[in-house]
Amino acid sequence: MPFGEACGVVGIYSHKQVSYDIFTALRVLQHRGQESAGISVFNDGIHTYKDMGLVTDVFKPKTLEKMRGNIGIGHVRYSTEGASVQKNAQPIEISTTIGQLALGHNGELVNANELREKYKEKGWAFFSNTDSEIIIRVLAKELHEGRDPVSAIKNTMYEISGSYSLVLLINNRLFGIRDPLGIKPLAIGKKSGKYIIASESVVFDALDVDMVRDVSPGEIVEIGENGINSYRVPTPEHTAHCFFEWVYFARSDSVMDGVLAYDVRKKIGNILSREHPVEADLVVPVPDSGRSYAIGYCEASGIKYGEGLIKNRYVERTFIMPEQVMREYNVSVKLNPVKSMVEGKRIVLVDDSIVRGTTMGKIVSILRKAGAKQVHVRIGCPMIIAPCYLGIDMKTRGQLIASNKSVEGIRETIGADSLGYLSIDGLIEAMGKDRKDLCLGCITGEYPVKIRGEKMRGQESLDRYLV
Repeated sequence: MPFGEACGVVGIYSHKQVSYDIFTALRVLQHRGQESAGISVFNDGIHTYKDMGLVTDVFKPKTLEKMRGNIGIGHVRYSTEGASVQKNAQPIEISTTIGQLALGHNGELVNANELREKYKEKGWAFFSNTDSEIIIRVLAKELHEGRDPVSAIKNTMYEISGSYSLVLLINNRLFGIRDPLGIKPLAIGKKSGKYIIASESVVFDALDVDMVRDVSPGEIVEIGENGINSYRVPTPEHTAHCFFEWVYFARSDSVMDGVLAYDVRKKIGNILSREHPVEADLVVPVPDSGRSYAIGYCEASGIKYGEGLIKNRYVERTFIMPEQVMREYNVSVKLNPVKSMVEGKRIVLVDDSIVRGTTMGKIVSILRKAGAKQVHVRIGCPMIIAPCYLGIDMKTRGQLIASNKSVEGIRETIGADSLGYLSIDGLIEAMGKDRKDLCLGCITGEYPVKIRGEKMRGQESLDRYLV
């Protein structure tokens, strides 16, 4: 089980009040962030309500009813850049010389500190420590200098570097924006005059709208009564889609950049069985993250599938909890073994990833205490050896067990009888995408953007394209 990623965003234009639809969309995207939730709607000005907690804790029917307006944005947050406190909740709303702005951001800037210091020297004051505030303030500067919204957004994109999928209100105009490398997902849905921009296609399913397409890397879309208007900034030859979206973070039923996450995960299980076969009696997934992989492993190996661990569905995803102590404590609350199923059995335990190793060690221990004869761990993500600077909370190599231990060392640490990771080639095969179109920084140590002290992957600097 991994760490966590950034956030979920949604923007909706409709002929009817949108607050209830945004609320529904945020509930669907709750897996992307459980720390805070917020909604901004336009109705003779932008009105924002946000707070710490789950979507259903933050928004009650009376609150939603008051948020009248046919255009709005929403956000659920998992903190990667900026602490988990109320002042960092989103959408961020500010007033400017041209009116009001509200922004929801999924991703992380790699030049946030540089830009913050640059503008502090110019006398700017910041009310939060998020990189998202930097984006909206740079945009406000561009608008103040007289640029039209699209030109202002383009100039902002030229100045910031990193991963970002944005939903943005500039007064009563709604925009969706994706970074030039397409690192984070963003898609458009439409039906009967209603338009939606969202992090994942599952939002469209829940709101009974049809998926139109993904927002392209480097694309700015504006949606409103005239439909979809598209604008673009120059982009490099290859994208850098975050592979971790398909491996862990997105829901299995989400389609991102033309690929269904469930299909990728099941194929990973097939390949894991081929790369790391073992004689065993039962394949057990770590619920829910390992289920698709385990099905694929069973399909290819012929070993029986069994739900040997039962999940308490009212406990948060351990990866996106903000404190390690909370993550570790919640494992025993979250998972309980089916003793009659695992006792005396040779178990293949399948999950998506190992980051710190502490969670997996506890799960192996749970199965052994339940009487498992052997526990063979199979992991659907290659070894995570390097930090992520683009939206996943893995900031130092000291946090990563694979950065300083061999496979055998990790096996001993988690107490497994054997351990097998998916290969990088196996990951590429399962995804069906060109390796050059993926961000693999955390498993290769080479990144698609310039990061001080790290290697850049074998392509030209993105800087040359943003001039």
